[in-house]
Amino acid sequence: MPTADDFETRLTTVEREVARLRDQATVTSSDVTAARADAAAVRVLAAGADHDVSEIRAERRAHTQALNALRETQLDQGREMRDGFAKQDRRIDTLERRIDGLEHEMRQGFATLATGMAQITALLTNLGASEGLE
Repeated sequence: MPTADDFETRLTTVEREVARLRDQATVTSSDVTAARADAAAVRVLAAGADHDVSEIRAERRAHTQALNALRETQLDQGREMRDGFAKQDRRIDTLERRIDGLEHEMRQGFATLATGMAQITALLTNLGASEGLE
């Protein structure tokens, strides 16, 4: 049968254990409070990061749209330039043909003029010879 001393020893041990558990509960309680505060801070940071990521995605979409629009403009300008160059090439070809035709007409005209001048010279020479002007 347990004695009063055993009972006192056991009671003291239980009281010490209860005090230790109270201290541990206080520490655990403050740890839980700190953990709750940390979790709230993490939620705020996560919400801010989500907002920042959303803004970056929106900016990236806007940049992509601007680059695509610029690409389309460059493609359009490239087509316009090629069409313009082709038109100028056709115009130059037409002008070259006209110049060639005019050059041919000019040579024919000078040849006709030279023939006429030769005939005039011959007539004047014959006229001068018949009048004794030589």
